[in-house]
Amino acid sequence: MDHARVGGATPSHWAALAVAIVASQAGQLLLKLGAMGLPAGSIAAVMLAQMLRWQTMLGLCCYGGGTLFYALALRRIPMSVALPCTAVSYVSATLFGLLLFGETLTMLHVVGLAMVCGGVVLLAEIGGAPVPLQDRPSTGGG
Repeated sequence: MDHARVGGATPSHWAALAVAIVASQAGQLLLKLGAMGLPAGSIAAVMLAQMLRWQTMLGLCCYGGGTLFYALALRRIPMSVALPCTAVSYVSATLFGLLLFGETLTMLHVVGLAMVCGGVVLLAEIGGAPVPLQDRPSTGGG
């Protein structure tokens, strides 16, 4: 698939999508940081304490900004192409979890990430331009 021509998207639309993905991932990291080290208490008290942490507020701003850039990207990039591109955040979130927060990676995680990546490739390569049945190559059967 020629991604430069998808829906008439320009490089600025692809850049907006990249900014949306990075902003969303930054928001995720900041929300994780905002959730760490909270004191025990009632759920209402803990939620309020988390909402007032600067990491949480900045993380929510990153999500909001990312959403605006995503909407800009969707002006010319089909959702069926743009949304699968955001799946890169699954891989980066796993890496950040390992490197920054000491999270574990099991073989099940690796298989799941491989399936996500494979699905993204399939959607990007064959999902954007369906081939009518009459134009598909023959299987050679009689």
